[in-house]
Amino acid sequence: MDVGVDGIARAATRVWVDEFLAFEGGADVEVQPAFAGPLAEVTQTGDTLRVVLHPAVPLDSQATVSVRVVSATAGGAHLLDDTYTFTMEDRTAPRLLGAQAVGPKSVRLAFDEDVRAPPAARFTFTPRGAPAVPVAATEAAAEGALVHLALDTELTPDVVYEVSVEGVTDTHGNLVLAPHHRATFTGFRPARPPSRHFQLWDMLPRHNRRADVTGDLHRFISCLQEVTDLLLSDLDAFPDVFDLERAPEAFLDAILQDLGNPFAFEMDVLARRRLAAILTEMYQQKGTALGLRNAIRFFLGIEVRAISPFASDTLVLGESELGVDWVLGPSERFARYAFNIEVERLLSQAERQRLRTLVEYLKPAHTHFVDLVEPLPPVLPEHWELGLSELGETSRLH
Repeated sequence: MDVGVDGIARAATRVWVDEFLAFEGGADVEVQPAFAGPLAEVTQTGDTLRVVLHPAVPLDSQATVSVRVVSATAGGAHLLDDTYTFTMEDRTAPRLLGAQAVGPKSVRLAFDEDVRAPPAARFTFTPRGAPAVPVAATEAAAEGALVHLALDTELTPDVVYEVSVEGVTDTHGNLVLAPHHRATFTGFRPARPPSRHFQLWDMLPRHNRRADVTGDLHRFISCLQEVTDLLLSDLDAFPDVFDLERAPEAFLDAILQDLGNPFAFEMDVLARRRLAAILTEMYQQKGTALGLRNAIRFFLGIEVRAISPFASDTLVLGESELGVDWVLGPSERFARYAFNIEVERLLSQAERQRLRTLVEYLKPAHTHFVDLVEPLPPVLPEHWELGLSELGETSRLH
């Protein structure tokens, strides 16, 4: 476009695409055949020259393309020689590279680029061996170039399955296409002790095994063996239920209940695991100052500055005068076993309630928790304001 009155010199205009001449103004064939697709056209008006190039062969997906434009205004007063670059859109379909069973009911798919698994995506499993249990995907979650699938039932160990994918796209919406939408994997076999030998087929009498010329008995026993292996795997994993670091979340509350957890506080999974690990020690320290400090630190994350005895003025018979040297308060016996707790910062109302609950449970039975002592908020000095402050009225010397 020429914003002046000269117009564009068509014969002086050249366009190169990746260093290949694509347009030569004024030539017998202005648009070169490699860029003269059905949409190619050249339109000139008084102030503009519009060149549309349509490559006969589509440019590579995600390729960086450079376009050099050389032109001039009519008469040559103004020259143009600029190079522009752009990146082609992604038109390459993602490819399924492989599949792996990572658990009895879990399969992981790997693609060659980041993908998405929309709700309409389908994953079909076909066993390539027998006997084999048919399975179906119930959930799919994409994470980068991986898709994690949850299955409705356990895979048959050591049997080859084929998974086919439909509806999975890359981040630009390109669908997975055949033939790169299938992968095979082997059914997950749970770990077992090396010394275990629990093969039902080997337990049959030899004459029964020799008589199985059709293999039907072996296939039937294989079906029973699969169920047996799954049951043995569940038994092997049973100790994990009582492992505080690996126990499923559903069992944590049962473990705490079994330990007699007296604290009804809301806690996340990690905090409940930590509590289960130290609850016995917390019982052992019950009734001690150390136990109070440790429990408050665990549940509230604050340090107790001091556990101080309760200070009160007591009545001395024949000497004390009401309102002069003593005040109404608890008895000396009460005060002897009463205490305050001093903390290092101001607490919220919820923290105060939780601290009192902890102290009432963990303190010695014969003692009395009287007061929670928190630091006072800082006192801001009153500064003078010119023309407003009056000494002794709205300000004071300090």
